[in-house]
Amino acid sequence: MMDPYGTMVDRLWAVLKIGLTGGIGSGKSEVSKRLAARGAVVIDADKIARQVVEPGTPGLARVVAVFGDEVLRPDGSLDREKLGSIVFADSERLGALNAIVHPLVGERVAELQGRAADDAVLVYDVPLLVENKLAPMYDVVIVVDAADDVRIRRLAEHRDMPEADAKARIAAQAGREERLAAADIVIPNEGPLEELDARVAEVWDELLRRAARG
Repeated sequence: MMDPYGTMVDRLWAVLKIGLTGGIGSGKSEVSKRLAARGAVVIDADKIARQVVEPGTPGLARVVAVFGDEVLRPDGSLDREKLGSIVFADSERLGALNAIVHPLVGERVAELQGRAADDAVLVYDVPLLVENKLAPMYDVVIVVDAADDVRIRRLAEHRDMPEADAKARIAAQAGREERLAAADIVIPNEGPLEELDARVAEVWDELLRRAARG
């Protein structure tokens, strides 16, 4: 079986293959952190995607070759907001970016998998799990869910993202109903963090029960 980036995962999974996803602004990273704190080994595709285009990397050089110096900040780092405003309004350019980043992410994912214990609980944090029809790759798909208006507000408050850009990014991803249809477990995240903590605790207990059943 292949993971989202084309690497073998079966040999590392003695328990469950868990796919964690959610639309931009849903709070998926908060859930990811909480699962990691409870003992999960989290492989964060989005975090890795940022690492492979850090200054001085071959990934950043390739991005600049395709999109130009305009996507760089004065300090030479990638201006992710600028790049995002370009690719999320143009499916062809988004495809070009993915063609650069995804193979590099795949190499890093394989490296992290190789370090994990054979009985580790591996959680794959995959933002585009639904869009790329990857649900069958996992025994359990967890979806972090929040209404679009909540997500737009969070993007404005926490990332200083203009409303038009937030709406464009949300529109470029799967719709809420489509994402929920792929879920085995849903984690609602529209309330305070205390509610999220409680729900993640319930989900972790459920994952351990499923793991115990084999």
